[in-house]
Amino acid sequence: MANKSNNVEAITNMEVDFAQWYTDVVKKAELIDYSSVKGCMILRPYGYAIWEIIQNYLDKIFKQTNHENVYMPIFIPESLLQKEKDHVEGFAPEVAFVTHGGNEELTERLCVRPTSETLFCEHYSNIIQSHRDLPKLYNQWCNVVRWEKTTRPFLRTTEFLWQEGHTVHATLEEAEEETLKMLNIYSDFFENYLAIPVIKGKKTEKEKFSGAQSTYTIESLMHDGKALQSATSHNLGDHFAKAFDIQYTDKNNKLQYCYQTSWGITTRSIGAIIMVHGDNNGLVLPPKIAPIQVIIIPIASHKEGVLEKAKEISEKIENFARVKLDSSNKSPGWKFSEYEMKGVPIRLEIGPKDIEKNKAVLVRRDNGEKIEISLDNLEEEIKALLQKIQENLYNNALSLLQEKTYNATTLNEFEKIIKEKSGFIKAMWCGDKNCEDKIKELTTATSRCMPFNQEKISDKCVCCGNKANHMVYWAKAY
Repeated sequence: MANKSNNVEAITNMEVDFAQWYTDVVKKAELIDYSSVKGCMILRPYGYAIWEIIQNYLDKIFKQTNHENVYMPIFIPESLLQKEKDHVEGFAPEVAFVTHGGNEELTERLCVRPTSETLFCEHYSNIIQSHRDLPKLYNQWCNVVRWEKTTRPFLRTTEFLWQEGHTVHATLEEAEEETLKMLNIYSDFFENYLAIPVIKGKKTEKEKFSGAQSTYTIESLMHDGKALQSATSHNLGDHFAKAFDIQYTDKNNKLQYCYQTSWGITTRSIGAIIMVHGDNNGLVLPPKIAPIQVIIIPIASHKEGVLEKAKEISEKIENFARVKLDSSNKSPGWKFSEYEMKGVPIRLEIGPKDIEKNKAVLVRRDNGEKIEISLDNLEEEIKALLQKIQENLYNNALSLLQEKTYNATTLNEFEKIIKEKSGFIKAMWCGDKNCEDKIKELTTATSRCMPFNQEKISDKCVCCGNKANHMVYWAKAY
């Protein structure tokens, strides 16, 4: 089964084969192309434009919270990577190494960065001496490489784009405050900008970042009921500071170890947008993240005055929204389908009859509703409609999250839900890693987070029946 819409090539029905639907959308909406390097994607202009909007928004917020952008090398000497034991063990299976420079074998292998903690630590150990040097609030926008066995565009690729924040503080309390502040920035961004509701919480010891004291996460739920770790923020404690000798003299002239954080969001967020909001006609983009918020399609553009009027409307709209006028000689039906596939929030149709009445037709991408408006009210009508679409997409995603969240008090109940349904399972946990491992082994579900908003579903661990210490969100995940 597939969905055909005029001249746009069919995409697989998402209810029939969600994975194939996803692949069809990322290709046919012209977000990516595959490269000759396995697991690496080419970000096409439309896909990169979405990332630029994400980047521009977050970069502004980071700077408002006093973070500065820097850039670290792409290569890490192997000896530097080895300095923090847990960190290197966690990344070892995914590390790519450079062994030769030109025709000469290197005396030490160079790791292609999977993340940059070690490089930042080396730098910080060189530049931090006194309490007056603190805090250091750095961020970098860059690419990283992780040698993945199985890949999928945006969700898991060998090379991907991200930002990674790395900060240094005088106390553990300051580091914790920073870690949670950045998590809240990510949470607000996902909910208010991407229209994706999230669960905020703390990762278990098993699932936390390698080398961190604690990891916090925002988890979102995709249309198919699988979870997606959407952004993480780590309190690194003084583990890295001790490994890399990052010390400062305090106000009493005593040497103290620093405390650090790291936090990041990646192009995976584009995958989340696709899988939360998309439908069988392609992408559905929240207005705040859409490269084109309004597409103008002239009807009977060969007739006198139509193109001129369309251009005039476009010039008005560009003062308050991202707009494009498609004046190509493709048929209106073909254009409708193309911009539906690309998820453009509003389509504005203007033809000779509309011009006579001083009106235009607006069509919503999220629900297909058609609205006739006066050209005198363009700005207020379009602004209001963009806001409505943004809110509607969030509310739809929230309804799905609520519908696909279940409670389990016994292991049998847990297994039954996993087998018959898809989504988040809220269940109590004793805190023992053995129970966490057993649940994964039996169901392939993993602990997603211990939410900040704890509920007491029962007194007993869902796995072993012993006293429960935490309520945990569990799910199969990307």
